[in-house]
Amino acid sequence: MRKDFERAHVVAHGNVAVLTLNHPEVMNAASVAMVGGLIDALGHVANPQSGFRALVITGEGRGFCSGANLSDAASADPAARDTGNALETAYHPLLRRLRDLNMPIVTAVNGAAAGIGMSIALMGDMILAARSAYFLQAFARIGLVPDGGSTWLLPRLIGLARAKELSLLAEKLPAQTALEWGLINRVCDDATLMDDAMALARRLADGPTATLVMIRQLYRESPNNSYEVQIDLERQMQQRAGRTADFIEGVTAFLQKRPAVFKGQ
Repeated sequence: MRKDFERAHVVAHGNVAVLTLNHPEVMNAASVAMVGGLIDALGHVANPQSGFRALVITGEGRGFCSGANLSDAASADPAARDTGNALETAYHPLLRRLRDLNMPIVTAVNGAAAGIGMSIALMGDMILAARSAYFLQAFARIGLVPDGGSTWLLPRLIGLARAKELSLLAEKLPAQTALEWGLINRVCDDATLMDDAMALARRLADGPTATLVMIRQLYRESPNNSYEVQIDLERQMQQRAGRTADFIEGVTAFLQKRPAVFKGQ
């Protein structure tokens, strides 16, 4: 079943939702309108009544997302132009919604992931890229600074030297190099990217998803925490995890030497 939103759509595959950026004519450049559609789509995905337990994000056509759609900015009065305002009112809410989503996210990067598109791709808990895909910090090419959380994410993922190199030189980073740098999880053949992403998402969706959400939070909080703060957060999360029905099922299945059947509860 498919549900359409502004420049995006969601297709249900059992308990896995596939969210597709849908403006292939501009390689899914993210306009403010598209971002609004993506936020609405995520609201649908996160609704417990939808029954989803994992999310795959990809792009329609030959690109994942070529960056922000600059047509609105180009037509605005230079004296009134505020490129930072769109970040706070549109793009930041989208990134926060992805960060706080109540299920694991797999991003399937087909083609270019540039600018804000690279930031969206890196919000995945598992990031798969087609062999022909590439990542690009395109901002310096048009006289802007990196945004979408790039200057926070990249130094933590690949180190400060490589992060500055990507942003200052604005050169394409091929998928294979991104894998070697530890930026992404897997490189797939172009023809099998979505099959591989769906298989991974189904594996996550069939897992103890309430606990997987806690794992997401632990790793999200870790870069800003001291060791003592982080191990205390682990204690809090473990207390919550130990009260889930999935923990009981997991232990029971282990003792009975059978596969666990998790419900995400």
